[in-house]
Amino acid sequence: MGKWVGLFLIGSAILHGSDSTRTEDWQVEEIARFPAEEARQGVAVDGDFIYVIGNREVGKYDKHTHEKVAGWSSPQDGPIIHLNAGLVHDGELVMSHSNYPGVPMQSSVERFDPATLNPIGSQSFGIYFGSLTWVDRWDGGWIACFAHYSNRAAEPNRDPTWTSLVRFDEQWRRMGGWAFPAALFEHIGGDYTLSGGAMGPGGYLYVTGHDDRELHVLRFPQMGSVLEWIGTVEIPFEGQAFAWDPADPEVFYGIRKKAREVVVCRLHRVK
Repeated sequence: MGKWVGLFLIGSAILHGSDSTRTEDWQVEEIARFPAEEARQGVAVDGDFIYVIGNREVGKYDKHTHEKVAGWSSPQDGPIIHLNAGLVHDGELVMSHSNYPGVPMQSSVERFDPATLNPIGSQSFGIYFGSLTWVDRWDGGWIACFAHYSNRAAEPNRDPTWTSLVRFDEQWRRMGGWAFPAALFEHIGGDYTLSGGAMGPGGYLYVTGHDDRELHVLRFPQMGSVLEWIGTVEIPFEGQAFAWDPADPEVFYGIRKKAREVVVCRLHRVK
């Protein structure tokens, strides 16, 4: 397989009001890919394993050999409807979950033992601000993306621009929140929203859409309620949820949903 490289795009055309930003060019390089039947929604990663997430299932793969070592699935009529993204934190596999495409939107955070893949806990939001697509750690607590759509999952008088980022403390009490830039949704287009997101290199927030080969870079504003979109990088997979490697902060994992593959990439500075 040949090396795939995508350039990080930075310039006044997409800084959207932040002409003082000075960011060096970065590159994304594909370094590996492997098949995984669960590759429908996203991945989570820890020191030794990759957890590939489907709607109602999780596959556990050896990080080095890419061999499947365990799996878990929920019955079709069970409480799990639509798993989205995941991360490994404090010895737990933490995954966002929703009733997509159901309306009214209902969401929860589901916790699993990464060693056995057995469920160990759940934090339900019930009917909330939208459909939970991903969560991550930030500033001693949690950030969570609650999405909106323009398709069959749309709530009345809502579209993707209603998607928001909510900050919680350790006990999942709301501490604040932000809107995403309207220009970002104009760029993404379509009926879907932000399927993946995680804090990453440089202290930026990185997000992906539903089916575009792009990773968008944002930062928290010093004032106001809207996150700042500072750049976009081309990537070799079509949106969905992704995860940074805790053992190497430049390496991240995504999926190719149609091909049922996990793609491993490296983001690094050119200059």
